[in-house]
Amino acid sequence: MSTATASPPETSTPDAAPRRGRRIATWVAIGLALLVIGGIGGAVSAANQWTQRDALDPDSTGPAGTRALAEILRDHGVEVRVMRDRASATEALRTGPATLVLPDAPALSDDALADLAAGATDIVLVEPRARTLDLLLAGSAPAGVAPDTAIEPDCDIEDAIRAGAVAPGAVYSGNDGCYPVGDAFGLLVDGADGGRVAAVDARPLFTNEHLAENGNAALAANLMGRHPLVVWYVPGPADTDLADTNPSLGDLTPPWVSAVIALLLVAGIAAGVWRGRRFGPLVAERLPVTVRASETTEGRARLYARAGDPLHAADRLRIGSLRRIAALLGLAVNAAAPEIADAAAGRAGLDRRTVRGTLIDDIARGDADLVALSTRLRDLEDAVRTAVRPERNPR
Repeated sequence: MSTATASPPETSTPDAAPRRGRRIATWVAIGLALLVIGGIGGAVSAANQWTQRDALDPDSTGPAGTRALAEILRDHGVEVRVMRDRASATEALRTGPATLVLPDAPALSDDALADLAAGATDIVLVEPRARTLDLLLAGSAPAGVAPDTAIEPDCDIEDAIRAGAVAPGAVYSGNDGCYPVGDAFGLLVDGADGGRVAAVDARPLFTNEHLAENGNAALAANLMGRHPLVVWYVPGPADTDLADTNPSLGDLTPPWVSAVIALLLVAGIAAGVWRGRRFGPLVAERLPVTVRASETTEGRARLYARAGDPLHAADRLRIGSLRRIAALLGLAVNAAAPEIADAAAGRAGLDRRTVRGTLIDDIARGDADLVALSTRLRDLEDAVRTAVRPERNPR
């Protein structure tokens, strides 16, 4: 009579909801942790008042900023006003004699740049480009980069003589200058004591990283501290008077491209939702699956036969016999194979070596050996069962 075994479904629905809840809770916890870490980082940055802005920004304490120079000027009694739009800078220059610190301003037209410079007594170009030099220092132009060594001023300009040697970085061609490198100069100065225009590469000289080197700090203070007010203009892309700017990528593309891109994005999201991974069981099987024991045995036997592995099949037969013999002899579930073999030989009165060969040592090298081993195992189980439960002879 064949027996049937009922196995529970592989995906049990009662556990699906808790697993899904734990998974959602895990992702929520990860998101909250990221938010907390980001908030802590923002709080630390705000507490330290870290203002890493663009290069040459007098409010920046980063290596490329000029906060140290602005504080030195203030310590010497010079008022430093940082202006981030042209209108405010123009208004501040009207209050009295002032020095305009002017970096490169590509967002301003030539007329706007000239109008801004017209209100200043002194102008210090800290990041001069060819257009700015040609507009405010006629006859000058960029001329390369100086070697990374300190150069003596070698000129008649008192501000540079008092500062001493510096490593100027970029050099410029012009009529009157200091820190000569060939036919160019690291500092250009044009004008009299009443008002003048100076041009210098401030990145290797006046930034927080390099201000303490050579005579950099003295040169910066001498150039910018001639008047009680310094208006430091910090240009931005929004502060512009240019009407005919370069067209953007959106201006160059046809109108239908945006609609097609949006449609492709929606289609991609829909495809991801349709074909993407879905959480939870793939198939919800509510009914138990009943498989006959004979079908399981025959199926495994066919797999062993197809694999051509008689040794593995013999091990499975021996494991079953050892389990059944141990149960007949009342041994523990975790009893070792040699212990079971010795107990079976002693109880059935058989040779111990023969029993050990049947249960442990003999190797099945083919189908014939496997069949013979199966017969010996069955005979051994019958002998142990007879010894444990002897049949009573009728009287």
